[in-house]
Parts: sequence; structure tokens; C-alpha cells
Amino acid sequence: MEGNESQELQELAEKVEEGEEIKQANALRPVAFTMSVLAVLVAIMTVLGHRTHTEAVLDQNKATDQWNLYQAKKIRANDTQLAADLLGVVAVADKEVAAKIAKTYADHEAKWVDDLKGEQEKAEGLEADVEHAEARANRFDLSEALLEIGLVVCSVTLLTRTRMYWYIGIVFSLAGVASAATVFFLK
Repeated sequence: MEGNESQELQELAEKVEEGEEIKQANALRPVAFTMSVLAVLVAIMTVLGHRTHTEAVLDQNKATDQWNLYQAKKIRANDTQLAADLLGVVAVADKEVAAKIAKTYADHEAKWVDDLKGEQEKAEGLEADVEHAEARANRFDLSEALLEIGLVVCSVTLLTRTRMYWYIGIVFSLAGVASAATVFFLK
């Protein structure tokens, strides 16, 4: 009889231990879910950051092309100015032809001045786009880093069974989400 009772006590103790393990597993379920959500958010921020960096590089290429066009037109304008200056100091036998050529050069010079202003404004606008894309990319990068920190700190909860780490991880994660949200307020 005594053997049965000790066996029953041992079985009862095992069931209590199983119940405690299930209870602990259920208590950690929100932590595991939080970690899953954070992993998804990290992936999203990584993709957004990469795409925004790519956008900045493409905008920089456009700005460089625009500045090259500006410089090409500036060189043409300088060449036209030099030709007009040379025409002004060289004696030309046919004054009528000289006046016609001078007017043509003057018209070109006026066109180049207008074109140069427009090309410079376009290039500066593209550079502003680059700066804006880089600022957005930096915010996404910060968001990604904060979310990763939050994820790692939350995972410490599974090892230590201390919820304080879960709360700290949530704080870092909220800061990461806030950083990503600020992208929409950049001008």
C-alpha cells in the first residue's frame, strides 16, 4: 500500500510540474507573439530603408546628369560670347553680314541665359530630392536598428523568464515605430 501511495504522490508531483511548465509557457506566449511582430517590422523597415537609399542614389544620378547638361550649356554660352567678342574686334568688310551675325550671337546668348537658369533650377531641385530621400532613409535605418534592439531585448525574456526585458524591448520597439512614422512628416 505504501508503494502505491508513493507512486501516486510521484505522479501527482509530475502533474504539478507539467502544470507549472504549461503555465510558464502560456505566460511567455505574448512575448513570443511580440517577437514575431517585431521580426516582421524589422523586415519591413529593412526593405523600406534599402528602397529609399536606392531612390537617393537614382536621384543623385539624375542631379549629376542635370548638372552636366547645365555645364554643357554654360560652355556653349561662353563659346558664343567669345565668338561675339571676337566679331566685335575684327573688322568685317560687309557691315550688313556682320550685324546679322552679331544679332544671331546675341539671340543665342539670350537663349543660353534663360536655359542656364532653368537647368540650374532643375539640378538644384533634384539635389533637394536627394537630400530628402537620404533623410528618409536615415529615419528608416534608425527605425530598423531600434526595432532590432527591441527584438533582441524581448528575446532575453525567454531566457530569463523576467518580463522586465519584454517591457524594455517594447519601449525600444515603440521608439523604432515612432522613427519610421516621422518619415511622413519630413518636408
